[in-house]
Amino acid sequence: PLQTFIHMCCENGQWMSRLPEELWDIPLYNLALPGSHDTMTYCLDKRSAVSGNESKVVKFLNKCMPCIVRPIIMKWSITQVLTVTEQLEAGVRYLDFRIAHKANDPSMNLYFVHMVYTTVTVQDTLWKVLRWLEAHPQEVVILACRNFDGLTRRLHSHLVACIKEIFQCKLCPRNVIPTLRTMWQLGHQVIVSYEEDMELKEHCELWPTIPYWWGNKTSTRALIRYLEHMKRRGRPGKFFVAGINLTENLGYILLHPFGSLKKMTLQSLPCLKIWIKQQYPGPKKECINIIAGDFIGNNDFVKDVIELNTKINPPLDCQSRGAGTNNISFFA
Repeated sequence: PLQTFIHMCCENGQWMSRLPEELWDIPLYNLALPGSHDTMTYCLDKRSAVSGNESKVVKFLNKCMPCIVRPIIMKWSITQVLTVTEQLEAGVRYLDFRIAHKANDPSMNLYFVHMVYTTVTVQDTLWKVLRWLEAHPQEVVILACRNFDGLTRRLHSHLVACIKEIFQCKLCPRNVIPTLRTMWQLGHQVIVSYEEDMELKEHCELWPTIPYWWGNKTSTRALIRYLEHMKRRGRPGKFFVAGINLTENLGYILLHPFGSLKKMTLQSLPCLKIWIKQQYPGPKKECINIIAGDFIGNNDFVKDVIELNTKINPPLDCQSRGAGTNNISFFA
């Protein structure tokens, strides 16, 4: 409901600037950050062609029976309903950008994609992010540029040039240890993760791929088991994402002909909420960093992730199972 969303924005729109000073010198990869999975699917184009990355079967069925197949594609492709600006206002600080170039499009226009393409371009969206950052000078956003469906070397160069032109000095180079205090002092507000090694070698403003723990599960219980398994293996040293998003498959869709990804997600949120509240941010093996989900405006997801940072009161106990009293010291 609109009233709930307005209340959420008032609380979370500037949550980073309101963190206690003892957290300002902790690297962002040791804080808890809320993220959105497949950020731009709220504006998928119903009339768009199917992505070039999709299987030949999906393309064939969409071509032969568009009236039947297209509504099914839309029901299972949309993962967000809030716009990118609304997501930022709600407190999301990790944006999952799946970028693509349409097949047979002679222009340099780039779009976002999840089975089908979006109505908005990447460039227009980046300008929206910039305008939001200018109004929130102490907030930091991580942009994960991924997928790159149909991008040639020329299009990669064009995209990186757009990123650098739009954000300029707000881009944080990867040699900086990204604490809030350091980012504020240097005027940096944007960390861009770029999933293409050639561009990384040429541009110090781009960060390496941020690992994403994707369970690829249809059940909440199986997803939590997967996430706990990944935690036991140990967190990466810097940024990483624990994805609490469920993933449908053909069998699941056939068993739920009147279902949708939104219904699937909303049913899972009560159990996932409990799991989120049990997590701890920090550098130790079983700690978390970014938690990304679908339909982020529901069930206090963003608020629950932000509140995990209240557990950071160095020395901090990072044992998510409640055992032990190990202390953690944070060093920039």
